[in-house]
Amino acid sequence: AMAALGLCRAFGALLLSAGPRRARPPALPPGPQPCLPEPLSAPAACRGLGGSAPRCTTDPLWKCRAKYTVRPVGMKKTGGRDHTGRIRVRGIGGGHKRRYRMIDFQRLRYEEGAPPEPFTEKVINVRYDPCRQVRGAGSAPGPGQSADIALVAGGNRKRWIIATENMQPGDSITNSPHIGRMAVSAKEGDAYPLGALPVGTLICNLESHPGKGAQYIRAAGTCGVLLRKVNGTAIVQLPSKRHMQVLETCVATVGRVSNVDHNKRVIGKAGRNRWLGKRPHTGLWHRKGGWAGRKIKPLPPMKSYVNLPRVKAVE
Repeated sequence: AMAALGLCRAFGALLLSAGPRRARPPALPPGPQPCLPEPLSAPAACRGLGGSAPRCTTDPLWKCRAKYTVRPVGMKKTGGRDHTGRIRVRGIGGGHKRRYRMIDFQRLRYEEGAPPEPFTEKVINVRYDPCRQVRGAGSAPGPGQSADIALVAGGNRKRWIIATENMQPGDSITNSPHIGRMAVSAKEGDAYPLGALPVGTLICNLESHPGKGAQYIRAAGTCGVLLRKVNGTAIVQLPSKRHMQVLETCVATVGRVSNVDHNKRVIGKAGRNRWLGKRPHTGLWHRKGGWAGRKIKPLPPMKSYVNLPRVKAVE
């Protein structure tokens, strides 16, 4: 009797845990079936699975923005650590607080609904960028580490771009996608395809693929040279003297990148590097000055201890 009672209880619990059965979906008619959207699944960061932290919680805020803005965006210091919390780059940490300004490296970016025609923009302001031109906190203005940026306006929008050497507020710059039969007479700061520029032009902010945005010749004071054009391509000499062949539809900016004297900055003391967010490395690799090591000096002049007789002057 006890065994039968226990068997009945187990059978009842099994029936209660099974739950109602789902009805089978109706069979589709023969023939080509419609493309039905698949149900969306939750992202990996929302699932109850163990793993690394989601990227958007550790990356700077500007990496998670979907809309462009000219206002400075807050940045979170990483200390040389990646999204897993492990140190990937040593010697990084501290430094003055900085904010990021979103730079548009694609000069031929049209407004929504605008046709692909040449357009003009006006330079409003030229200033340093703390994320690209590192100056110490409280230091006087001077040559920094990288290029200046310029705020330009045209139509119903504003954007930040890399400034050229002689760019000043009030200048007008032209952005054109057309390649004519004759080479254009472009001025500094204009953006044209390489096929529209004359051979020998100094360029910067060069694209590797059309429409991808500038990836080459963006450092301060650098420039490339348009050497020649062959069969729909252009050959450019990079600042490293290396030759690069790209399509003639790739866009480049005329002129040299701003802040030419960036390499003449004098740090002066170790504290200025700490302002810039650079931590000291191990003492084993510190550069030693002239006090260390053997010195090879010239021999001192000979000193005589012999008292030679003096020669009297002949009268």
